[in-house]
Amino acid sequence: MRITTFLAVTLMLLGLFTPERAQAQDFFKDRKLYLNEDGSNYVKFTFMAQAWLRNQDYNPGTTVNGVPQDNGTDIGIRRYRVQMYSQLTDRVFIYTQFGENNFNNVSDRKQGFFVHDVMGDYAVEKEKLSLGMGLSGWSGLARFAAPSAGTILGVDAPLFQQSTNDVTDQFLRKLSVFAKGKLGKLDYRIAMAKPMAIQKSANYNPAVTPNATFSADPPDMQWNGYFQYQFKDQESNLTPYMTGTYLGKKKVFNIGAGFIYQKDAMWHLGTANDTIRENMVHLAADIFYDAPTGDRGQAISAYGNITHYDFGKNYIRNAAVMNPATGSNNPAILNGSGNGFPMYGTGTVLYGQVGYKLKDNLIGKTTIMPYVAMQHAQYDRLNESMKFYDIGVNWLLASHTSKLTLSYQNRPVYNTTGDQIERKGAFIAQYQVFFN
Repeated sequence: MRITTFLAVTLMLLGLFTPERAQAQDFFKDRKLYLNEDGSNYVKFTFMAQAWLRNQDYNPGTTVNGVPQDNGTDIGIRRYRVQMYSQLTDRVFIYTQFGENNFNNVSDRKQGFFVHDVMGDYAVEKEKLSLGMGLSGWSGLARFAAPSAGTILGVDAPLFQQSTNDVTDQFLRKLSVFAKGKLGKLDYRIAMAKPMAIQKSANYNPAVTPNATFSADPPDMQWNGYFQYQFKDQESNLTPYMTGTYLGKKKVFNIGAGFIYQKDAMWHLGTANDTIRENMVHLAADIFYDAPTGDRGQAISAYGNITHYDFGKNYIRNAAVMNPATGSNNPAILNGSGNGFPMYGTGTVLYGQVGYKLKDNLIGKTTIMPYVAMQHAQYDRLNESMKFYDIGVNWLLASHTSKLTLSYQNRPVYNTTGDQIERKGAFIAQYQVFFN
């Protein structure tokens, strides 16, 4: 039904432009449908698909439909996106995005296609201030709290920056009122968001324990902000999603800082068996450099981040990207089933990634871009640091439009007392097609 509606709207919009009119006044250019003669008002559509082939070792105790499994190979759709947005007037902008994430052989069928974003904004003062509202990725904290999925440096973004992903938001998107703009070289975004009900999140557990979890009380407003000073080329803030790498097409050097705050977002049991409520406070600072390094298309991309998370006493949360498992028979494993590991927690995280694009036309008309990324976290709940590694190479068949990424990831496994007991690895091949 949703796809049918989308196609109907698309055909209606296309019907506004007859072949004669488009030919006479050139109303389709730069992959946009122009609404006026100079092209300042337009409608644009984009499409993206990322498919994964993966072999990995599973966490101890993993089961797939009740059958114990310690290793497996799976195929899945990591992301599918359709964007439709329009500069309707010189001041009015509307943006929508929908698609699917993490669809594999154990997923519910015909259920994953959903709205990611739907929001509009009004330019009160062009470039300097726009105000908007809706379901969107205008969030706080750090650069890749809202990553541009089609331009990610490696096989995935630093997902830990999406601090409430699918817990009190919808796949990082929040119901919010936001302000954004540029004051000279200072790019800013501020948002007031209403957290979504924790009761609707996956794996919701109403129990209050000695370790902090998200409160089931009606939530207070959440406040978000991210500010970055752009020393070199200026980046677009038309949408909230930040580019992973420009592949040498720009020279960008930014320093940023951000926050997320929510009063009484967390709770846990006190020593007297009473319920103690705590504020959620996240602070981050980062640096981004992406620029050409030679005269034959070479380029470097580097990003560094420090984040302090305060989710309350001993908070920890696992993430399992496109988890191929359905359960676990080992309650002593903190990671849970499949490929889960403690990505989020109260404590401090250091993150870095760097990639280098070799010269153009290295292999025929294609080239490669190796990269490495690491998340190093000191979480209060764990007895030793959490280190997650991602090492890989992009084969740029046609820039980001068509690329094959090969990656090796390595993650730690912990028991419920917080001790690391072993490490597990995964090999991933991702093919991306991106019409932008």
